[in-house]
Amino acid sequence: MNGPRTIGGLFESLVDRGAERPVLTFYDDATAERTELSGATLRNWVAKTSNMLVDDLDLRPGQWAAVGLPPHWQTAGVLLACWTVGLAVTTSPDPAEVAFVAARARRDQPGSPVEWPAADEWPAVERYVLGLHPMGLPLATVPPGYLDYPTEVRVHGDVFSARDPVEADTPALRWTEDAVTHEGTQAMLCARAAERATALSIPYAARVLIDADALPDPVDWLLAPLSQAATVVLCVNTAVARLDARVAAERVDAVIR
Repeated sequence: MNGPRTIGGLFESLVDRGAERPVLTFYDDATAERTELSGATLRNWVAKTSNMLVDDLDLRPGQWAAVGLPPHWQTAGVLLACWTVGLAVTTSPDPAEVAFVAARARRDQPGSPVEWPAADEWPAVERYVLGLHPMGLPLATVPPGYLDYPTEVRVHGDVFSARDPVEADTPALRWTEDAVTHEGTQAMLCARAAERATALSIPYAARVLIDADALPDPVDWLLAPLSQAATVVLCVNTAVARLDARVAAERVDAVIR
């Protein structure tokens, strides 16, 4: 495979094409949120999170992170940081050194803004909860057994220098397909992302709109575009009637649904 064989390498290649241009624009049509991140801003979130993982938790390549987060711009920062540090990611509540979990809206009790994930749901050594606020603000109340991700991450440095090298054969992901559990390395994950980019017809160096309601797997909405040096307009709770106007406003080259 030509080009970078680590996820961190793919991300740096994308940002190096123009750090000030938008690389991830997030829409939530249920809340009318629009958040735009330049390459420099997303790199900053990735660096801060990477430094937190290394400096606070002393994590090293090959250790595990459990990520229970929906498609979101903060999820992109967390996942890219995990892979930049060399952590292997599972999206299931498997035992891990660290877990990142979203606070969830309470649908059974109108007026109650969130429900907390129970600590024993995610059997990790350390756990962070994300409120997924549009501005990345902290939660007003933090559930027992968790640290508030925005509060903890903001004190860390804006530049990350790896303490331990991340290689092509560093473990990167565990996933289940056809009831079979697979584990892949960084190089395998890069290859899988490229395969999905081909299957989804993602053009090279394009600006693509991705409907994450239809494609919730981060390999599809995050890594497949990354493998093609594509920038992303990521949509959740997608209002189909708004897509044509959004495509024009965001200068989208391809819609992936």
